[in-house]
Amino acid sequence: MAKKIDGYIKLQIPAGQANPSPPVGPALGQRGVNIMEFCKAFNADTQGGEPGVPTPVTITVYADKSFSFITRTPPASYLLRKAAGLAKGASTTGREVVGSVTFEQCKEIAEVKMNDLNANDIDAAAEMIAGSARSMGLEVRR
Repeated sequence: MAKKIDGYIKLQIPAGQANPSPPVGPALGQRGVNIMEFCKAFNADTQGGEPGVPTPVTITVYADKSFSFITRTPPASYLLRKAAGLAKGASTTGREVVGSVTFEQCKEIAEVKMNDLNANDIDAAAEMIAGSARSMGLEVRR
């Protein structure tokens, strides 16, 4: 028989750097989850990639206080900033352009994020990433 789900917790944690301090500790503590057990499991799961990359994670908490978690790909904004070589996007979008990316870079990012995107093919996913880039104040060169 399947375990009864008590709830879900969505967090964004740097890869390999989960620790009991906020936001991880309070979010898990409210549900009664063993915080250190999660931190060790998350850090072990994400240690293979680049350290410090923001990693969205969905934690499923069960009624017996056990948990399971699913990690996702880094946010599109992070990947776009990395591709453009920027620290942050535009403060007033639509008015200022802070950098540029090529459509090919958008396509590469779309290939990385394809599992998490709601798109049927890679071209539609690349258009979604290009739209995110424009809303960040990046020029998309074709």
